Amino acid sequence: DEFISSPPRKTVRFGGTLTDILLKYEKGDTTDFELLKHQLSDPDIKDAQIINWLREFRASVVYLTKELGQLVSILLKLPWLRRSREVVEEYLGFLGNLVSAQTVHLRPCLQMIVSKFVPPRITIREDDVDISDSDDDDEYISENFNTCHRALQTVARYVPSTPQFLMPILVENFPFINKSERTLECYVHNLLRVTVYLPTLRLQILELIIEKLLKLDVSAPQQDIEDAEEAAKKSDIEEKSTEEGLFDMEEDEERKGNKVVTPSSERMAHPLAERLDILMTILFSYIKDVCYVDGNLDINRTKDLYRDLVSVFDKLILPTHASCHVQYFMFYICSFKLGLAEAFLDHLWKKLRDPNNPSVIRQTAGSYIGSFLARAKYIPVVTVKACLDLLVNWIHKYIDNQDTGANAYCDVAIHGPFYATCQAVFYTLVFRHKQLLDGNLRKGLSYLQSLNFERIVMCQLNPLKICIPSVVNLFAAITRKYQLVFCYTIIERNNRQFIPVVRSGTGGDLVQTCTNPLDSFFPFDPYLLKRSKKTIDPFYQFWEELSAKDLENLKKPIKKGNSEDEDDDFLKGETPQNDCVIGIAPNSYESNTRSPLGSLGSPTDSFVPFPE
Repeated sequence: DEFISSPPRKTVRFGGTLTDILLKYEKGDTTDFELLKHQLSDPDIKDAQIINWLREFRASVVYLTKELGQLVSILLKLPWLRRSREVVEEYLGFLGNLVSAQTVHLRPCLQMIVSKFVPPRITIREDDVDISDSDDDDEYISENFNTCHRALQTVARYVPSTPQFLMPILVENFPFINKSERTLECYVHNLLRVTVYLPTLRLQILELIIEKLLKLDVSAPQQDIEDAEEAAKKSDIEEKSTEEGLFDMEEDEERKGNKVVTPSSERMAHPLAERLDILMTILFSYIKDVCYVDGNLDINRTKDLYRDLVSVFDKLILPTHASCHVQYFMFYICSFKLGLAEAFLDHLWKKLRDPNNPSVIRQTAGSYIGSFLARAKYIPVVTVKACLDLLVNWIHKYIDNQDTGANAYCDVAIHGPFYATCQAVFYTLVFRHKQLLDGNLRKGLSYLQSLNFERIVMCQLNPLKICIPSVVNLFAAITRKYQLVFCYTIIERNNRQFIPVVRSGTGGDLVQTCTNPLDSFFPFDPYLLKRSKKTIDPFYQFWEELSAKDLENLKKPIKKGNSEDEDDDFLKGETPQNDCVIGIAPNSYESNTRSPLGSLGSPTDSFVPFPE
């Protein structure tokens, strides 16, 4: 009785079998065809209806030719993801049958799947302005993404040429950088998942992602990030002071005894920096997941990924001036094994010394070598020495060839790579000199003396005039202390020769002094993004801010002929610590006129006064 009285499942349909409807349509009778489209487009369509239709379509895919593209388009818009398991399985079966029988529909199928790599949109209007964006609270989102990847794998299994059709669609569907953090996060995560089962696309997908990350990076300069963080910090302090004023004196007294330290928010105040932080965290996680299997480094997988990342680095990162954060994917993967770091240094060295490369690329390669040697904790002193030997020998050979010819004068346009190499050497020495001298002072000094800095500094090309003043000042102080070379006479002469540049503008004449003729930067300056910096910090060498005692020591030259015991006493006070100590960073040549408050971890410009 219960069965008889229960209503039938909603499977009502009109117009006969699907085959009949399609045959009638071919003969010009479109009535049933239009009715079919209407039924498939019904927003209240039930699971049972979808399953029945899909079964008929699977049996009739031979009729779904290019002329019926409109009908296929309606089928691809069916709401199949948030349905019962039976609907999902039937739909995946239909996709497989469709693309294998009618490859003309491959692109629309791929477009439909990729469009679901981001959370569904929700419509929001404020004052007649459409601000619709992703539904970030969708509880089924993870399950939906898994199903989408199953669909893509199904299509790829039936059509081997799927990757070449898929890549342009992935590029077209990449969300604009101003979309919500969640939308960008989901899309990038799903792109990286595609590389797992379509490995032939990995290089292209990494290129696509890193290209978009670069756009975010250059749209959020370091100074803008620091300014936004400073403004947010001031705003928080003002809010807290307002709130504290609401408490009475007794409560204030009680609070003083028990200070509660509130952890700072992990959100970046700069909106584009916040998006970049999230995406860099995903990229770092992906690199680790690919390279480590069950907690152990898989050498072959790591080498393969390293090759892809170096290729992307050459194509996108190296030609990009003054990016702040994206290049750290190379810094991170090189931390997995010393051999990778050495291979990266060798790669950069070949770029630097190759005269066929554009001068700007060679100079940038020099900046990367110096910054990498200075900042990567995992690079041992023996590797630093090997690199210094290569760089210094090249500098001396360059001087041999150029110091007496027609071009033996200070000119960035002619000698740009030479100055970049000198700056890399000076910068490395500033950061690593304590470690180079650690253990055996005599041996360390003998090594530094063998580099013959005096010839480099005194040559006609005058590198001290071109390199960043903050680096030059510290290099001069350190080399004077260890009596390697006395630079201050040349520095003073160079300062007298600086010619101010007068530029006329609407606000009157502006007098400028060019303090960055190389237009160089330090690629591995301190990392500012709060979440992803947790991955970088353990491997990062921060600048150790010098105390008053250190400044005094730098002004005192070492007496020659010290005994071994005296060497040991000296080293006790001079051994470098790898713990993070905060300093101020020269992010560009503007650092000579201002020191940004938030720039952490690099030497300041006005460190050491000229000796009296």
